Amino acid sequence: MSKDLFDLTGKIALVTGGSSGLGVQFAKALARQGANIAIIARRLEKLEATKQAIKAEYDVDVLALSCDVLDVGQIRDTVAAIKDHFGRIDILVNNAGTARIAPAETQSDEDWLAVINTNLNAVYYVAREVGKLMKEQQYGKIINLGSIHSTVAMRKLAISGYCASKGGVLMLTKELANEWAKDGITVNALGPAYFESEMTDAVLKDENFLKLIELSCPMGRPGRPGELDGALVYFASDASTYTTGQILWIDGGWTAI
Repeated sequence: MSKDLFDLTGKIALVTGGSSGLGVQFAKALARQGANIAIIARRLEKLEATKQAIKAEYDVDVLALSCDVLDVGQIRDTVAAIKDHFGRIDILVNNAGTARIAPAETQSDEDWLAVINTNLNAVYYVAREVGKLMKEQQYGKIINLGSIHSTVAMRKLAISGYCASKGGVLMLTKELANEWAKDGITVNALGPAYFESEMTDAVLKDENFLKLIELSCPMGRPGRPGELDGALVYFASDASTYTTGQILWIDGGWTAI
């Protein structure tokens, strides 16, 4: 096996939701392996801060673009701008996401749609537009952000929209992998348990919720910064040329029980 199997030097990676949390970690993990980075989100000022932080650590090119992943027109314009700047997109990390906590019987339509639109529809929209370019290239690595809630629910936490959206991401991943396998494109998903991010900040400061994680997760703790990086780089690199349509659980054993 080549020692350079995980080297991403010269590759172009697009990370959605790149203004905070896991998006920043993912962008840095890919830059560490040598990839040039395009980060997109709605908050341009935060993207610029991420851009400067990456450039201060790694000798790579970083492009920061404001884009609402619910707006197909903006997605198309953003993909075109990235192509103009870099010439191609080799890696897509579909990371942008949101959550709402509400009992199913009282959850508003607005909250339901906010989660489904961001976590599932936007994943499809971005994959579709980037996939067109990858099909032209006959090469691409798409990594969608699933969750343990792609296949399991959560006691004492009412997250029907989130579970439905992440279950949808898993099946979308499988179908896109099926459709694009002969085009040199792999499509896989990460399946994390709870990691620190803007979205999980409140629940991970709740002692009762931490006790629930301790009971539900064999390792008894949330994920730590960097513990998703290995799986991300595997799916982004040529180490995974024969791996597609899969979800890799990074969950401390949560889904094993």
